[in-house]
Amino acid sequence: MDQGGSLPSDFSDLGSGHIGDGHLSDENALLRASLAEMRGRIDELEAHSDRDTVTPLANRRRFLRELERVVGLAERHGTPAAMLCIGLDDLAGIKSRHGRFAADAALIHAARTLSRLIRSTDLLARIGDDEFGLILDHLDHNSAIETAERLACCIAGTPLDLGGSNIAISAAIGVATIMAGDTADDVIGRAARNMALARAGE
Repeated sequence: MDQGGSLPSDFSDLGSGHIGDGHLSDENALLRASLAEMRGRIDELEAHSDRDTVTPLANRRRFLRELERVVGLAERHGTPAAMLCIGLDDLAGIKSRHGRFAADAALIHAARTLSRLIRSTDLLARIGDDEFGLILDHLDHNSAIETAERLACCIAGTPLDLGGSNIAISAAIGVATIMAGDTADDVIGRAARNMALARAGE
């Protein structure tokens, strides 16, 4: 303060509330942009968390969520439904003979083949190293068995073309009808056991 009681010019504008407003506005804009980018990344991560890392299918997490929903509908309304457990035969052998790339290509090939053969309302997912799960909502036991037989025939009849050489692919399929009182684990366990029986030729 000078002798006349007035503030020095450096401080006289502090009460105006304008010093730094432009800087704060820039910071706020940057914060909003950063938050929008973070939300976009979170949405992208959440989307990828439901996808398999090799095939263009849903993953086990997404499959379990949908299976629990279908099991709940079957329990409440008696809606017919079934699950297929589809295991590719000798995927380890394909990997040892032709390499990891060929094994991944076999998974992708099988996924695409199966996807072309199912309804838009069905959910197909990769649920294990060499296993796919298929939820057949509003489908009874006999229809589910017919679907399994058709899928197995189509996989066997569609070899993988890998650089001009055909690699035979086949699958064992287990069917589990969803029944009242089932849990998702019950259904998966039953389908997996039936797949193992099919693989053993029983």
